Amino acid sequence: MGYTDAQIKELEAKAKEVRRLIVQMLAKAGSGHPGGSLSATDLITALFFGVLRHNPKDPHWQDRDRFHMSKGHCCPLWYAVLAESGYFSKDKLMTLRQLGSILQGHPDRRTPGVDVASGSLGQGLSVALGMSLAAKIDQKPYRVYVLMGDGEIQEGNVWEAAMASSHYRCDNLTAILDYNRFQIDGKTCEIMELEPLAAKWQAFGWHTIEIDGHNMKEVLAAYDEARSVKAKPSIIIARTVKGKGVSFMENVCDFHGRTPTKEETEKALRELE
Repeated sequence: MGYTDAQIKELEAKAKEVRRLIVQMLAKAGSGHPGGSLSATDLITALFFGVLRHNPKDPHWQDRDRFHMSKGHCCPLWYAVLAESGYFSKDKLMTLRQLGSILQGHPDRRTPGVDVASGSLGQGLSVALGMSLAAKIDQKPYRVYVLMGDGEIQEGNVWEAAMASSHYRCDNLTAILDYNRFQIDGKTCEIMELEPLAAKWQAFGWHTIEIDGHNMKEVLAAYDEARSVKAKPSIIIARTVKGKGVSFMENVCDFHGRTPTKEETEKALRELE
């Protein structure tokens, strides 16, 4: 599918607005995870507004494409995109992590548009595999997308699911890896080296696509390429920047799980104008 320059610019503007919402809701909540939410923003904005077949007026439409956020701590991103899509009003975003809110600190099914709770890292690819197999068994046309974190794929369950996805030839399954090279305790290369990353997924039988996760054209082209692949699942390894879009958060491990102060929030929002 071709995308015009105007469509690319519209998606880039949408991603900037999503980043503003992420900063605002986390500042209001006083807790949460900005770094990984901001790093994956371009990937998920492109997915929801340029690729995914879904209907906010009918969240349980049987033939909708499925999306699962395995790294559930980055749900501020998902919530912002769902609100922008029309699943619920944007004023709900400012209730993030409040008692009784539909927007908890990790996703669960009380949120319109969320099919499965997440946050226990390493399990999301297995969930997506189940959705993929269900589509094949039921002969449904929908595709399945799952967002994973790079620290997360140090979990063994991920590789069991990767092996099974290839074995069952799940060509309707696309994994998206937010490869920002940081996890809660520091750099991934210092905690558990992931490289050679593409070669590992290829060895497990996956079609592998490597991109700049902040280049909207490359992101959209990767989704198109994944849709064209037959007889094997695809993974998009997206090189990203932790805290992307806010200069003082970029590549700063502390902002994995620290929300901005009032002064930092004002500075971040100025940078995102």
